Amino acid sequence: MRKAIRFFDIVLSFICIIFFIFLIISNSAKSVSAASQIARQVYVSGEAFGIKLYTNGVIVVGTQAVETENKKINPAKTAGIEVGDIIVSINNINVYSSDEVSELLNDNNGLPFKIRLKRDGRYKNFVLKPVYSQREGCYKAGMWVRDSTAGIGTITYYDKKSEVFASLGHQVNDVDTNEIMPLLKGEAVGARVSEVQKASSGTTGALSCEFKEETLGKLLANSEYGLYGKYSHIGENAFPITVASKREIKKGKAKILSTIDEGKPKFYDVEITRISYRNSRNAKNIVFKITDKELIEKTGGIVQGMSGSPLIQNNRLIGAVTHVIVNNPEKGYAVFAETMLEKSDSFVE
Repeated sequence: MRKAIRFFDIVLSFICIIFFIFLIISNSAKSVSAASQIARQVYVSGEAFGIKLYTNGVIVVGTQAVETENKKINPAKTAGIEVGDIIVSINNINVYSSDEVSELLNDNNGLPFKIRLKRDGRYKNFVLKPVYSQREGCYKAGMWVRDSTAGIGTITYYDKKSEVFASLGHQVNDVDTNEIMPLLKGEAVGARVSEVQKASSGTTGALSCEFKEETLGKLLANSEYGLYGKYSHIGENAFPITVASKREIKKGKAKILSTIDEGKPKFYDVEITRISYRNSRNAKNIVFKITDKELIEKTGGIVQGMSGSPLIQNNRLIGAVTHVIVNNPEKGYAVFAETMLEKSDSFVE
C-alpha cells in the first residue's frame, strides 16, 4: 500500500513539474511575441503627397428634375436612385467612368435602362426611364455622376515587411455625398506645399499643393483606417522608428511630424489629453492639442492635408493625425499606429 502511495506521489510530482515547465515556456513565448510586436519598426515620413483615386463603379452625386412639355420630372429619383448610390452596370454593361455612363444614357430614344447599383454594401436593380427635355431637345436621365477624385494628405509610414505605405489615418469620402470612395485603382504622387490657408474657430484650413511627376506608389485600399498603397520607393526624408502598442501611450507631451511649407517635414510639439481604448478600431483613439507656437502661427492649428501626420511619443510611433475639432482647430484626433499596422499586415500574401 505504501509503495502504491509513493508511486502515486512520484507521478503527481512529475505531472506538476511538466505543468510548470509548460507555463514557463508558454509565458516566455508570449513575452517574446509581445516584445516582437512592440519592437516592430517602420519608416515614418511626414511628407505631403498627392492622391489620384478612381472609383470601382460610378457614384451618383446629384439628381435633377427635367422640364418636359407639361411638367418637371426627376427620372432618376422616380426610378428609386439616390445620391451616394454606386452604379456598377447599365443594361448589363459594366461601367467604370462618368464618360461611359453619359455615353450609354445619352444614346437613347426614351427606352428604359436597367440600372444595377450598390447601396449600403448591397446590390439593387432599378429601371430608369429617361424623359424628353423640351429645352435641350433630347432625352435626359436627370443625374450627375463622378468616377474619380484628387486630393492631398500626409504619408504616415512605409512598412518594409508588407512593402506597403500608410497615410491619412481615415477613409477618403466623396466631397458631395460624404460616402466612402470605392477604390478601383489610383496612385500616390509626390507633392510640394505651395500655400497654407489658416484655420480658425468654425473654419477649416487647408494645405495647397502642387503635384510632382513622381509616383510614390499604387493605391491598394481606401479604408476607415487610412489610404494604403504599394510603394515604389521610400521617401528621402523617411527614417526608422519603433511602433508603440496602444497600451504604451501616455497622456502628456508628444510630437507630430508634418510638412506645412515648401521645406522638409518638421517636428512640432503637441500634448496628448485623452486616450480611448473602448473602441480601438476607429480613427479617433487619441485626442491631442497643439502646443507649438510656430505651428499655430503658420496654420492656426490642424488643417486639411495634415491628415496622416505621424504622432510620436518617447521615440515611438503612436498614431496618425485624422481629424480636427472644427470649433477648436488647435485640437484634433489620431488613430492608433498599431491599428494601422494591422491593416498593413493584411496585405502580406
